[in-house]
Amino acid sequence: MIAASSDTNSQTSPPAATAATAAIAATAAPAASAQRARGTVEISVGPGSGKSEIVRLYQSGCGKARIPRSAGTALEAVLINSSGGMTGGDRISWGVEVEQGAFASITSQACERVYKAPADTAKVDINVKVAQNGKLAWLPQETILFDRGHLSRTLNADLDRDAEALFVESVIFGRGAMGEQVTNGSLHDRWRIRQQGKLIHAEDLRVAGDIASTINQPFTTDGNAAMATVLLVSPGAEGHLLDVRKILNDTGDTNKSGASVWNGKLLARVIAKDGYELRKKLVPLINLLNFEAQVPKVWAI
Repeated sequence: MIAASSDTNSQTSPPAATAATAAIAATAAPAASAQRARGTVEISVGPGSGKSEIVRLYQSGCGKARIPRSAGTALEAVLINSSGGMTGGDRISWGVEVEQGAFASITSQACERVYKAPADTAKVDINVKVAQNGKLAWLPQETILFDRGHLSRTLNADLDRDAEALFVESVIFGRGAMGEQVTNGSLHDRWRIRQQGKLIHAEDLRVAGDIASTINQPFTTDGNAAMATVLLVSPGAEGHLLDVRKILNDTGDTNKSGASVWNGKLLARVIAKDGYELRKKLVPLINLLNFEAQVPKVWAI
């Protein structure tokens, strides 16, 4: 009877080791969330003696800036995301202020890469301000969107009277030479350009879900994996139209690129089969439109 009673007790009371394990599990800390990149760069550029110069530079997190030696009157700044790319939840902020009579040319160290994200969206905020008679060339290298990558990018620009600006933003949907295909993901590109407080250019590009099917449509990119938007705000914009159209059409391929000009703006949409072919069009366009400044050295093909 005593033995039977002992067996019954052993079935109804958990072993000491099991009870201790349960106690530890109940008090364990929750799993740590994945680390996310945060970066900010703010640059102010003023007129100098024969060449524009840095007035203020602030950088934090993975956001860095370098100022290489360059020819001409423009100050050239190279923006760097030291985290090596972006994924869901990452946040980058770029800010540029050009003072009266100054000239800034802003580019990036390399192509920005947006990697697969299990959740959330990578976000880039760009805020620029150009004072009277100032010039800005916003010339980051291409953004590469990988399969299941998600990117939201916002460009806000405030231009004063007689300020001029060139904006170039480009996207590559996977690197075909590497066998990469983008079948799913999202891209939201939002531009708001104002001059003297008046909205002069606005656009929202949205591609989401089945990207492969979308870009294969003839009314989008017709299977081409690279595209760019080029916007020049300048009183001399109209004078460049014929040369821009020549650059876009002198490619020998089936051309889907085009350019228009109105109200002191020149807008070009550039389509190419891959990043290399896209750059072959963008480099001469920047050479033509960049206020007689050189293409940044990091843009070399």
